Amino acid sequence: QVQLVESGGGLVQAGGSLRLSCAASGRTFSTYAMGWFRQAPGKEREFVAAIRWSGRSTYYADSVKGRFTISRDNAKNTVYLQMNSLKPEDTAVYYCATDTSGLGSHLSSLYNYWGQGTQVTVSS
Repeated sequence: QVQLVESGGGLVQAGGSLRLSCAASGRTFSTYAMGWFRQAPGKEREFVAAIRWSGRSTYYADSVKGRFTISRDNAKNTVYLQMNSLKPEDTAVYYCATDTSGLGSHLSSLYNYWGQGTQVTVSS
C-alpha cells in the first residue's frame, strides 16, 4: 500500500521557480521508481520526469530537460521536482506516481499509485 501527497504548487511568473514535493507512505517506497506527470486543461496526461529508487538514474521529457530536476530522499520518503525557468506552457496539475517495476518508465499505464495532484500556474 502506497499513499502519495503532492505539495508545493502555486502561481509563479514566467522565468520563476517552484519545488514540488511528494510525500509517500508505505512499506516499500525505497524500492519504487518515482515519476512526475502533468495534465493541462484539455490535454492528455504527459510524462515529466522519473527517478529510480537509488536516485542515480533519472529520466526527463524533452520539454523539461535542462530546466527541471527530479530527486528523492528515501529517508524522508519524499520525491522532489525542482522546476526552474518556468514557462506558461508548464501550467498544469502535477502528479507524482510510483512505478513498482523500478524502471522509471515514461508510460503512465505502468505506474501503480497516484497522488491527487498539485496545481502549478505560470503567468506571462
